[in-house]
Amino acid sequence: MLDTIALFVNCCRSSGLAIATAEVLDCMEQLKYINLLDENQFKAVLQTNFVKTYRMIPHFNKLYDLFFHQLKRELSTETDEQFSMMSDIQHYLHETSTDELDSSIVDFLFDDPNAYLQQMYKIQTLSDEQQQGVKSNMGALNLRLSIMLTINQVRSRIASFSGDNHSQQNISRMVNMLEKRLSRANSLLREDMTFDDNHVQVIRSKDNYRKNLGNVPFSSLSPDEILEMRDVVKRLVRKLKDVVGRRYAAMRKGKIDIKKTLRRADKFQGVPMQLVYRNRPPRKGKIVTLCDVSGSVFSAARFMLNLIYSLQEYFSQVKSFVFVAGLNDVTDIFHRYDINTAIEKIMNDPDINYQDYTDYGETFRQFYKNYMDCLTLKTTLIIVGDGRSNYLNPQAHILEEMRNHCCRVIWLNPEPEQFWTTGDSEMHTYSQHCHEVRPCINLNQLMSFIEHLVL
Repeated sequence: MLDTIALFVNCCRSSGLAIATAEVLDCMEQLKYINLLDENQFKAVLQTNFVKTYRMIPHFNKLYDLFFHQLKRELSTETDEQFSMMSDIQHYLHETSTDELDSSIVDFLFDDPNAYLQQMYKIQTLSDEQQQGVKSNMGALNLRLSIMLTINQVRSRIASFSGDNHSQQNISRMVNMLEKRLSRANSLLREDMTFDDNHVQVIRSKDNYRKNLGNVPFSSLSPDEILEMRDVVKRLVRKLKDVVGRRYAAMRKGKIDIKKTLRRADKFQGVPMQLVYRNRPPRKGKIVTLCDVSGSVFSAARFMLNLIYSLQEYFSQVKSFVFVAGLNDVTDIFHRYDINTAIEKIMNDPDINYQDYTDYGETFRQFYKNYMDCLTLKTTLIIVGDGRSNYLNPQAHILEEMRNHCCRVIWLNPEPEQFWTTGDSEMHTYSQHCHEVRPCINLNQLMSFIEHLVL
């Protein structure tokens, strides 16, 4: 049992699950107190010790099913002749292996998926730095193609072996089992690492919440309507301040402080003539915003920057960044200038190449390298952009790391939802690593989000 658990742990680690040695020892100790023949109990013990977050449960279930079910051989019915034949096939395939990738597939066929799962995880996390500076995801595609071709080569060698041993009566059964495992290896190649996405909320604003100008898409606004929109934004922000002020005033009373109320009642012979409230000021969180200002969302970028500016006084700290193919910190500009001046300076910043191709992967990598200390468990990360990465490496695993370091991740997309899965859009990939995904096409949806965030 110890060897089996150790091999399963290695497979989990190869596939991206972080499992400490202490957790393995705890698991082995707990297995002593359950019925090992009851699979529900056995699986529950493994999952409790090895899975850190509920989002990784589907991935654990896939590994468990692969290791304990799909690669299971019927040892009870395997004869000595069949066992010998299986050993001959394994020896033949290893002898004819051409490289490490080929050997990993052969090991997968014979109950050791560890090396093959490492290749699967490598596809998920392959970075541009390993590809000699070429900014694309072709490295991952090339690796997938290489694995697919190697699987076909192994299948051909199995067919060649079975042809040379056509007199063996049990060879067809062995070949069928290996074919099923090759098919499973192929299906793993097509699958991406799965997450539990039931918690992701795609939030839509109410159709009749506001009318007229608020329903016009940012991309369709005329120059006169943009000027009018600024006045509308000012009035809405002022209204929001009044609402927040009333809410904070009401919260100053707080809940009744029972202990202080009873102590003060001593002056009135135990009668609580004066109620004492807990005067706790409202706690303000922190915000980090990443705003795409590229040409594809240029019409909406101005209003998104207005949103970022309006958030400053509602939170204890707001760090603001804009990006096209790289990251620029604009926090100081928002602190030093009023909204219109700040936006003009950002939109005319010579350090930002607005004509460059948008690269979300490079943006995430620069943030991870230089600004990860901005994220804490009290921070809300807001990403504003259409998620179109021009077929460059999306680096979604870095977004997952950012998610793990903050309270929540909210993505605002200024593009209609029906286009999120078309062309070079990576929204399907990025949404797996967000808590909320919101379309933010017009002013109504923009202000609805601000109210939801602040109130």
